[in-house]
Amino acid sequence: MRPPAPIHVKLLGEIGLDRLGQPIELPASRKTRALFVFLLLSTKPVRRERLCELFFDIPDDPRAALRWSLSKIRAMLGDDAALLSADRERVSLDASGFTLDIDHLDAPQALELPLPGIDLPALDEYSLWLASERASIDRKRARHLDEASRNKVYPEADRRRFAAMALDLAEGSNERTTPAVDQSIHYCFAQDGARIAYAVTGAGPTLVKTANWLNHLELDWGSPLWGRMVGGLSEEFRLVRYDERANGLSDWDVQDLSFEAMVTDLEAVVDTLGLERFPLFGLSQGAAVSIEYAARHPQRVSHLILLGGYSSGWRHWAEPEEAKEREAVITLVKNGWGKDTPLYRQIFSESFTPSATAEELEWFNNFQRQTVSPANAVAFLEIFSRIDVRHRLSELDVPTLIFHARGDKRVGMEQAIELASNIKGASLVTLDSDNHILRAREPAMEVVLDRIREFLR
Repeated sequence: MRPPAPIHVKLLGEIGLDRLGQPIELPASRKTRALFVFLLLSTKPVRRERLCELFFDIPDDPRAALRWSLSKIRAMLGDDAALLSADRERVSLDASGFTLDIDHLDAPQALELPLPGIDLPALDEYSLWLASERASIDRKRARHLDEASRNKVYPEADRRRFAAMALDLAEGSNERTTPAVDQSIHYCFAQDGARIAYAVTGAGPTLVKTANWLNHLELDWGSPLWGRMVGGLSEEFRLVRYDERANGLSDWDVQDLSFEAMVTDLEAVVDTLGLERFPLFGLSQGAAVSIEYAARHPQRVSHLILLGGYSSGWRHWAEPEEAKEREAVITLVKNGWGKDTPLYRQIFSESFTPSATAEELEWFNNFQRQTVSPANAVAFLEIFSRIDVRHRLSELDVPTLIFHARGDKRVGMEQAIELASNIKGASLVTLDSDNHILRAREPAMEVVLDRIREFLR
């Protein structure tokens, strides 16, 4: 008996389903269509509670609303209803029963808009997920259009149009100067089962970059801030990057969100890749994760590179006035995440990159909203405030290079001095910048890239 033909799903242009060319009628409910797409693009079963949080803000009986939508999806699938699996705890779609147009793009098709008609503006967390998925598809479309612009099969007018569209899709002008890299996203599992996304780009000696606030394996390439760093390091090294739990392409819905879990995420990635000895590069709070990992596994870390790092969060040393300011920022994130307001931009984003242009700040605001949920953003800030690996510094015996911007307003120079004073033989390079997150085009970025190359030769 021949297996049933897969259902083809069109996610570019008007969303549609068909089986062997015969259209399948979609549910009338926009929320039910959105739920179907969410389940289809998810890579593992999703808890019912999570689906209720994302889609059904109904105070009386969100589970009943979920059951109703699932019944409509089953009816839509008809003879293939078994592709939808739902028990008392979790819901999933069997991806093997579907083919997606976004996996088999051609140039004209790539001009169509991704995932239209399933916006639910009142649902903040779902909107964050949708924005992230659209951005990921946009990067894939840009690559296809860029290839098509050089393919002489198409008429010259079409090739010019494809090239213009590819540039429009690239996030930020730096994307145009960063060599296009075909990266594949892979997944591994941390000790507690959290799914961690990672990617390896470039060739040469291995360099592992620890996750920091915030990462997204797809969107990082288009960053007008650290896009140059990712691209530049991939030109010289076999760069290993990952999105830590609760942000980016990794699991957002996790039971354990803690500093210890961040360390085990790093352990999971390097163990999956079978890396025995490698240099480790940590930015911001990623520096503390790198320090903790190096202390636990001294035989595996050949070099340690820290940029804008610190060994203890502000709750361990902040004066009362500064503590009040930082508490206010956490409150602002809790209440304003996902809202594009001047107050949010000025107080939060500008503290990371005060010399950024308006366009760069706008990109950073949008990036943050696409990369982490409001609840997880607050949880991250709380964890960072309590980090303390000061006791680990004297245990390290590894060549260490420390970078720090002299005008960094989020992490003061005293933190870099503490690191350099307590790690045996560490070198400190101060940067002529006031940015905690370096901008792609500022001279300090090239200083960092050049010194890393020298240090790891």
